[in-house]
Amino acid sequence: MKTITYFFLLLFCYLPSLTWSQKIDKQTLLQDVQYLSSDKLAGRATTTEGNELAANYIISRFEELEITSQYPDYIQHFTLSEGTEGRNIIGFIPGTSSSQIILLMAHYDHLGKKDGKIYHGADDNASGTATLLNLAAYFMENKPSHSILFAATDAEEMGLLGAKALLHDFPFPLKQIKLVVNMDMISRSEENTLYAVGTTFYPQFKRYLEKAGKRSPVELVFGNDGGKGELDWTNASDHGPFHKKEIPFIYFGVADHADYHKPTDTFENIQQTFYLQASELILNALLEIDATIE
Repeated sequence: MKTITYFFLLLFCYLPSLTWSQKIDKQTLLQDVQYLSSDKLAGRATTTEGNELAANYIISRFEELEITSQYPDYIQHFTLSEGTEGRNIIGFIPGTSSSQIILLMAHYDHLGKKDGKIYHGADDNASGTATLLNLAAYFMENKPSHSILFAATDAEEMGLLGAKALLHDFPFPLKQIKLVVNMDMISRSEENTLYAVGTTFYPQFKRYLEKAGKRSPVELVFGNDGGKGELDWTNASDHGPFHKKEIPFIYFGVADHADYHKPTDTFENIQQTFYLQASELILNALLEIDATIE
């Protein structure tokens, strides 16, 4: 009897890892984030050569996937100041049964170089960008019911300028956006936790997130919506401009860590297992939402 009881205790403890199944190719995911945070790209600051290399890399991946876009060469140009511009990279997969849109976002820019040091931005936000690319690959093979617009945004670090430009020049009526999903810093957590922000304002999505979270080895935590005693991340990244227009969002991210906005935010400091599992959790949440919401 003791042996049987012990077996079921072990089964309960390891149930999340038994029910979690891998849908994203780990090697490709890590190759993407490693390149985007490499010395060659020199921190990807907007208007720099490294930023252009990052944009070209994203474009090349979209081209390989044969994903469509509403913009020539996948590029939505927007003005930063006289003589300078930013570039959002936009891909699109039409839904099989709905014209409503899930907008999936991740900013690809970072801080560039300061005092001769490269701010690599591996977690912030090569991680979200690489996951966006791999989710695009998944949904090209497994077509979604709802349309998905993939936006790798520029100039987030300059004040969410790419997101504001996308909102201003969105290629469809804004009322078609069912949900904005933003990924910004998702590759490391000492507590093995990933935050899902936004359910205080848009509780209709919480049950889908909970269902995906129960199948993940990563703990999905709700909050940081600005409630009493909480941090407020409701306008902290590219979902912010859409939230101000009352367009529903879910923001996936981790807590700030010791390497946040420092040169030490490098590929070597990414927690590879956590990162893959967090990316899979986001994918499973998208699958739940896409299969269920009208």
